[in-house]
Amino acid sequence: MNKAVKLFASAGLISTLGVGAFAQKTMNEDFRKTAPTALAPKSFEIAKPFETVLPNGLKVVVFEDKRLPLVSYRLGFKTGDVNDPKDSNGLTSAITALLNEGTKTRTSKQLAEEIERLGASVSASSTDDNTIVAASALSLYSTDVLRLMADVVLNPVFPESELALYKKNTIENLKYQRSQPAFLASEQIAKTLYGTHPYGIVSASPAEIERITREKLARFHAKMFTPNNATLIVVGDVDRENLLKEIKDAFGGWQKGTVEAMKFDTPPVRTATTLTVVDRPGSLQSNIVLANLAIDRSNPDYFPVLVMNQILGAGASSRLFMNLREAKGYTYGAYSRFDARRLAGNFETNAEVRTPVTGDSLKEFFYELNRVRNERATEKELKDAKSYLTGVFPLRAETQEGLTNLLVAQQLYDLPADYLQTYRDRVNAVTLEDVERVAKKYISPDKIAIVIVGDAGEILPQIKSYAPKVEIFDAEGKAIDAATYSNANTGAAANVNGKWNLTVEAQGQQLPVTLMLKQDGGKVSGSLDSMMGKGDISEAKINGNKFVGTAKTQIQGQAMDLVINGTVDGDSIKGTITIPIPGAPPFNFTGTKAKE
Repeated sequence: MNKAVKLFASAGLISTLGVGAFAQKTMNEDFRKTAPTALAPKSFEIAKPFETVLPNGLKVVVFEDKRLPLVSYRLGFKTGDVNDPKDSNGLTSAITALLNEGTKTRTSKQLAEEIERLGASVSASSTDDNTIVAASALSLYSTDVLRLMADVVLNPVFPESELALYKKNTIENLKYQRSQPAFLASEQIAKTLYGTHPYGIVSASPAEIERITREKLARFHAKMFTPNNATLIVVGDVDRENLLKEIKDAFGGWQKGTVEAMKFDTPPVRTATTLTVVDRPGSLQSNIVLANLAIDRSNPDYFPVLVMNQILGAGASSRLFMNLREAKGYTYGAYSRFDARRLAGNFETNAEVRTPVTGDSLKEFFYELNRVRNERATEKELKDAKSYLTGVFPLRAETQEGLTNLLVAQQLYDLPADYLQTYRDRVNAVTLEDVERVAKKYISPDKIAIVIVGDAGEILPQIKSYAPKVEIFDAEGKAIDAATYSNANTGAAANVNGKWNLTVEAQGQQLPVTLMLKQDGGKVSGSLDSMMGKGDISEAKINGNKFVGTAKTQIQGQAMDLVINGTVDGDSIKGTITIPIPGAPPFNFTGTKAKE
């Protein structure tokens, strides 16, 4: 017992039987007042992998890991989406999507059945910088999976039927992407920062997808999939000598190729803050992104930047998060990151905030960006950032997949041979002076690009002071004259009083919806009636010819707020109805006013 327990017990204020409960309560209160002592750093020792190069130029990296009877393979190419021909954006992505849809010896179905029989996985994907074919299986079947992987990489046939299905699905997915604020923000940020550099393209257009042919895929595959442009990383329960023989059998006949060194346009030099708005009428939130060019992956300031960003906005205890979420309550989360790629990179900070506080949120973003540059971090902030980064790193290497991914990044980005072994030492070497220096060097509030996806009519008055000019686009990327909003807001309010018959386009169907509206100046109330349910419209408004309202209804027993956003032209109206379900696109509608 502690002194307090003994004192109360001797005074007869607590019984002998109650001493245990009282002591436990006292200790719990003490624990709540005192933070637990930090655990000692977990040791992290990792051997360097074996490396060799085959006669055809294929680099092989083997890391023997006997902890589990598993093997992971990664065949990585140092070319990616940026290497697509200028008239064929999306070609690399199409190749990776269709690699395992049929080879010279196996149909798509046969491949799928064989992979399933082995309990394995074989897949391919591409990023801006790299293309990766991945496979994994129990070590018992590693030889079979390696041969399957080689067949997929060396002998794809890109069947016409699979290509047609891929094109159809991809174009439909592009339509879906255009309904997502995060995609629209990324698209505008990329265009603004990188201009005509390939990093400025985040997605192929439907027209570019339509132009993909089987012949283009085959030619580009033969050009880009060459052994002297590739590294095969193998991690797991393998015998190195036997594995190397199997790799030579599977890939030894692969012929060398010539990988052209492509020349890219230089990203534009920024000289001032720019402001771009992507209009999503009726949106209840604003997706805010601020970004500027920063470091590429080989930059020697990578580790100081990593620590600085941890302090600024990389986690739930960072400055941005604590300000915009915890202190102000504007958002569920505000974050920052550095996207360091092979050819260039950028700094980015973002949050989704409530529409009415868009301007206030921008103010706090700029406050924190300037503070991290001009106000030196504390010793505690530095210690906490280092503790997190050095503590989480070993966890990433504990699983076989995690370790494999670390080795892939090391190899494809030409990081130092001791990168994994010295990671924690390099983090711990960062000083407060380093943090201040890289913040001033790589964060540029006076030259930053601001992109906001939201209701332009609502947010423009809040944000127009942050840049001398505002560019506005719709979800399709078409420019909109800013005067459109001022004209709509200053004109006489349209008359929406009465009954409106709408036709809503939903997944290829036309659904009838009826609105009964009652107008009192700029305020509107009423009801909605549809085959999905009925709802009450409250707190709607008409501003010029712009109508915005929310219908509170129930769909399949769940309460939902349908956001109705329309443009009135006499007795006609057109616009969108948005359902607040993550990933659900807005539904377009047209309608007419019923004659009295």
